[in-house]
Amino acid sequence: MNQLLRFTTAGSVDDGKSTLIGRLLFDSKSIFEDQLEAVEASSAKKGYDYVDLSMLTDGLKSEREQGITIDVAYRYFATPKRKFIIADTPGHIQYTRNMVTGASTANLALILIDARKGLVEQTYRHSYIASLLKIPHVIVCVNKMDLVDYKEEVFEQIVEAYKAFSSKLEVSDIQFVPISALAGDNVVNRSEAMSWYQGATLLHMLESVHIESDHNHIDSRFPVQYVIRPQSKEYHDFRGYAGRVAGGIFRKGDDVLIQPSGFTSRIKSITLGNEVIDEAFAPMSVTITLEDEIDISRGDVISKPNNHPQPVQDIDVMLCWMNQRETQLGSKFHVRHTTKEVRGVLKEIQYKLDINTLQRVEQVDRLTMNEIARVRIRTAQPLSIDSYRKNRITGSIILVDEATNETVAAGMIV
Repeated sequence: MNQLLRFTTAGSVDDGKSTLIGRLLFDSKSIFEDQLEAVEASSAKKGYDYVDLSMLTDGLKSEREQGITIDVAYRYFATPKRKFIIADTPGHIQYTRNMVTGASTANLALILIDARKGLVEQTYRHSYIASLLKIPHVIVCVNKMDLVDYKEEVFEQIVEAYKAFSSKLEVSDIQFVPISALAGDNVVNRSEAMSWYQGATLLHMLESVHIESDHNHIDSRFPVQYVIRPQSKEYHDFRGYAGRVAGGIFRKGDDVLIQPSGFTSRIKSITLGNEVIDEAFAPMSVTITLEDEIDISRGDVISKPNNHPQPVQDIDVMLCWMNQRETQLGSKFHVRHTTKEVRGVLKEIQYKLDINTLQRVEQVDRLTMNEIARVRIRTAQPLSIDSYRKNRITGSIILVDEATNETVAAGMIV
């Protein structure tokens, strides 16, 4: 079974993110001939003397006209070793929310740095967001090496500067690679111009990064999505609970605790499709049956009696506000957490983060679009939560506007 790696790209405007993805798709032979012909024709029409591979990912007309990325573009490709989903996220400050969206499910972040410019404001901001969203792996691509004559000292200076800055972040695995996305150096094929670089190519890093341990396999969590009652002759008394394992491992015969009711039971069977299996772990979607008849509905969480999430009503969250309309203290929302939806109110804004300097701004009573702040939300009913650091699924929430049903914010539980 080919493993799936989700990764996001981040970097300042014009650092070459879209060109890099185009190069990955082109050199790994993951695009169709008609796509390539269309891009070649567009490049010739614009008067370029090279094929502009960034057009493979910039889907919006306004993106191609300005040569920038505005929306999150998802691209899929596969090699014999792995399948990949790329979230190409925008670099501009006014699209912070798009970056948060693209990065929320990623295993890895590719951070691009222009070799001529070194670390810029966007580098710090994107690295901080990657660390805030607990992306476990980061690859720093020093791009446009062809424009600095492939000099080793330029690469080494950027590596040192980034290491000094990243020591403040919570990212455990950082790798560095010098590339030229335009010329294809060290992206899929090794560069002949940089014989001083002995490390792996970018594609090799993407294929070999270890992601098996990214899921939390210690704390067992199973949010119930749907109760299955077939009511057929064959399955007359069947009552199963369908959902996706959010953490840990569940085995047949395990003692379990159901929240919020607090009842305990034991796992009778686990099925995956039509197949009965002995154990289930994240991120499998399965149906669990229990030995006792307990009233369980959508939004309840099945966990272990000696290790379960804490039901709380006052939740501290790092929140990214995504709506054009600003919000203020006392605003009411629907709070969605795993499969449960409850009503909530914004009780306090503890501080807002200046995303460029990483300084805290205190005494704030409102949030505007793309701002990130630490807030406290009070919910009408308790939610069974973990911290986002412990589990990215049970540790995240979204806020939905009651009137318009728009998703207005995403939050990481502190």
